[in-house]
Amino acid sequence: MSGDALSQDPAELQRRIDSSKAHPARVYDVFLGGKDHYAADREAAAAALAANPRGYLDVRHNRDFLRRAVTTLVEQDGIRQFLDIGTGLPTAENVHQIAQRITPESRVVYVDNDPVVLAHARALLTSGPDGRTDYIDADLRDPARILEQAAKTLDFDRPVALCLVAVLHFVADEEAYPLVSGLIDELPAGSRLVLSHLTEDLNPENIRAVQRTYTERGFTFVLRSRADVERFFTDNGLEVADPGVVPAHRWRPDHAAPVPEQPEESYLAGLEEIEKVRYRDINDVTDADINVYAAIGSKR
Repeated sequence: MSGDALSQDPAELQRRIDSSKAHPARVYDVFLGGKDHYAADREAAAAALAANPRGYLDVRHNRDFLRRAVTTLVEQDGIRQFLDIGTGLPTAENVHQIAQRITPESRVVYVDNDPVVLAHARALLTSGPDGRTDYIDADLRDPARILEQAAKTLDFDRPVALCLVAVLHFVADEEAYPLVSGLIDELPAGSRLVLSHLTEDLNPENIRAVQRTYTERGFTFVLRSRADVERFFTDNGLEVADPGVVPAHRWRPDHAAPVPEQPEESYLAGLEEIEKVRYRDINDVTDADINVYAAIGSKR
């Protein structure tokens, strides 16, 4: 566990938290049924859901892609190290839980810049005795700090899986491509890029309505085409694994997405729509529901 990030004074952490403005990590937490968010985050999530009533499928299938990706990399590709940038708030089946369940010696470094995530980061650091986890309080826009701190836990002479899952659509083009290239340049051969990204290619009307709800709240929110997403791989000489850059639910589906336990109908009836999404089974997904591309690429 990193002493640097987690030793911050609670009063200083509280000062950094702006609960009046929505934050992507906390809005994501709302959709995943978490508790660590504020009214502004719930309002943003509810507005996005109103704009696209099945938009929760994007969030939860994105999360399920991460489950399948980590499982594939550990079981089939022998990857034992993960650098997860834009981690978000702790939730069920974090990267280290998936990886260490399969290979206990796996090492995972989480990175986020939200003080609320930092306040809850200890939940991300429950590593098994054979592996290691760490948390870095840093912004994707500061790759030098991320890499310097990550090197305390990860061995950059061995392959690392860089996870940029549902984070790059919050970064403008002039920053996004150089940032990804800078990170990949520092990774050894055999490393992987795990990436997912929102797009307007698939169901433009729905996702553009969601985009408006976020941009009205001051977020950078860039919807990239398949060709634009592929650039994160091709610009860096990465070999994209089968089945390529595809809608998230079509990336090596195993039909094993967790099904939430269902409460009594009377309880569900009393919930707001945004509160109901945590109980919905996502296995009824169709192509008309998804606006997320997903892929894995390897560095030669």
